[in-house]
Amino acid sequence: MFLPFPINFMFIALEAVLLALSGLFVKNVGATYVGAVGGLLTALGSPGLGLFTFIALILYGVLIDITLFTFKIKGSPQGVNRNRLIAAIALSTMLIGIITYSTSVISPEYIFAHTGIPSFIIQRSWILDIMVIFMGPATGATAGYATAYLWNKYLKNIALTL
Repeated sequence: MFLPFPINFMFIALEAVLLALSGLFVKNVGATYVGAVGGLLTALGSPGLGLFTFIALILYGVLIDITLFTFKIKGSPQGVNRNRLIAAIALSTMLIGIITYSTSVISPEYIFAHTGIPSFIIQRSWILDIMVIFMGPATGATAGYATAYLWNKYLKNIALTL
């Protein structure tokens, strides 16, 4: 929230950990629910880009739910497979990084030209391209490892009745 847009989406490890944990606790749509609430709260903090932030965080939650389902990761008292969780969160974080970067920097003339919204301040550069391609999976892998550690060490025996 405190970094300029879209750089703030490259360093979202805490958001990824919270979304992944919610996906482990609440089956099927837990990360989507938390993404919607987080998107709403973040949108209130940045009203100029509120709608984009809200949509991006819901989409991030959906991507995490899809990758948790695809990689067959379920929160259980036996723990989670750390490597599969790292891969799932790294993939979803890379995808949301590419999607948000593409819609905000690479192609703003296509998306915002007909709405009257002025273009963003940050211009495309190859350094930003490399940062998005590298930092998305790196941040996601870090968040996946932290999530697996937290779940396997402290949270696996907590039962939620929803």
